[in-house]
Amino acid sequence: MRHFLSKSQMAKGLQCEKALWLLKHKKSVLTPPDIMQQALFDQGHEVGKVAQELYPGGTLVPFDMSPFNAKFDYTQSLINDGVTTIYEASFKTQHLMCIVDILHKGPDGWELIEVKSTTSDKEVVLDDIAIQYFILTQVGFPIAKTNLMHINRDYVRGKSLEIADLFKHLDVTADTLERQEKLKTEYQRLVSVITDYNEPEKPLGQYCLSPYTCDAKAYCWANIPAYSIFNLAGMKLDQKFEWYNKGVLTLDQMPETAQITENQTLQINSSLTGEKKINLVEINRFMQSIHYPIAYLDFESFQGAIPPFEGSRPYQQLPFQHSIHIMNSPFDQPSHFEYLGDPKTDPRKDLAKDLCNKIPKDACVLVYNAAFEKSIIKELADLYPKYEEKLMKIHDNIVDLMLPFKEKWVYYPEMKGSYSIKAVLPALVPELSYENLEINNGAIASHTYSQMRKHPDNPENKNTIAHLLSYCELDTLAMVKLFEKLTQLTNES
Repeated sequence: MRHFLSKSQMAKGLQCEKALWLLKHKKSVLTPPDIMQQALFDQGHEVGKVAQELYPGGTLVPFDMSPFNAKFDYTQSLINDGVTTIYEASFKTQHLMCIVDILHKGPDGWELIEVKSTTSDKEVVLDDIAIQYFILTQVGFPIAKTNLMHINRDYVRGKSLEIADLFKHLDVTADTLERQEKLKTEYQRLVSVITDYNEPEKPLGQYCLSPYTCDAKAYCWANIPAYSIFNLAGMKLDQKFEWYNKGVLTLDQMPETAQITENQTLQINSSLTGEKKINLVEINRFMQSIHYPIAYLDFESFQGAIPPFEGSRPYQQLPFQHSIHIMNSPFDQPSHFEYLGDPKTDPRKDLAKDLCNKIPKDACVLVYNAAFEKSIIKELADLYPKYEEKLMKIHDNIVDLMLPFKEKWVYYPEMKGSYSIKAVLPALVPELSYENLEINNGAIASHTYSQMRKHPDNPENKNTIAHLLSYCELDTLAMVKLFEKLTQLTNES
């Protein structure tokens, strides 16, 4: 199987031939998919199953048929028997194989239908389809038309899921044909790569990170320091590689004559000298915009390609949890309130109601990254007119605690150019940390809740709920402590 190429392997080789060689000859150095990557794979399978309903009556070729070649023989037998719609149709030559999402016999002949959970026809998606067509032509199987089905970002779910409206359909036959000559050349090149037992030399480049982060990155980047030119904030990736190719690996190697931004200069100088930046004038001006009572607010949300609730859209951020710390005066101890939605239901209405009941009237609402919280609240207000007035009052009273750090009024070298709360908190309040939490970032929280929705009666959910609550509570407690730190800085001036 070492000299055998699947569709996904060809796609990997198009991104980087060294990554393909490593897969074939040195697989142990590759990084396995993490929980979030696996979640994307699972979502793709889910979307594929839903898409099959638009071509009803088809026959599925099971992926795990044994022996391995059985799926190819079964596909051919279905075609010979006159089956006109096949899900996961499988084809192979001596050196190539692919699995077609939906193979359908239309009025003009066989149609290859690729289903994607993305919302556009990205270049990598079109390559994916072209590779399948290439493999089927090598098999000798005629394809009259290639179609792309991808998620319609403008779809709004009704009481039930309208599958025909969930997808957009694109005829990409012309594009597929245009790519064939290049693919023929690339195929020959990739075969020569994998049949060579010498590991190919390949310099680092943007292909290490685009269109996907390569699973060989940890291996190929082993000599890149943890803090390098690639951590310089606000610089485009191609510019970072330009500096890297000029011999600039670490920030101290950046020439003084380099045309970089003021913030990038600050990041470099601070990393070299250990100096902090404190702009008391701007901090004081910011602090004057805040009044008591203060409600520190944080949401957690989930999203997916298939909207789960009436009125929701593909990839819409759907809030399921909030944490609130309230302080009525600077001498008050913060009171904590929390809400976590029942995974069996749409949590948004109860969350909106709880939000209105918990946040005091006219409270200053401190959040970290106001654009996100404001968008959530505005959508809740539009969805539930009963709570619109109170919700929009909360919305209008929001102040973004991220601002002093984003604007670099406060900058510590430990922040390494970032103003994410995950970077700011350990720099200013090192006694607080996300590191020991079972759930320690928003992406994992989102995925975890999505899994609870799929398995609401799992006995492990009790522990999962505790982990979700702990994570979201730390987000608002972190804001309390960061505000205290800002207050301390102004009092020391």
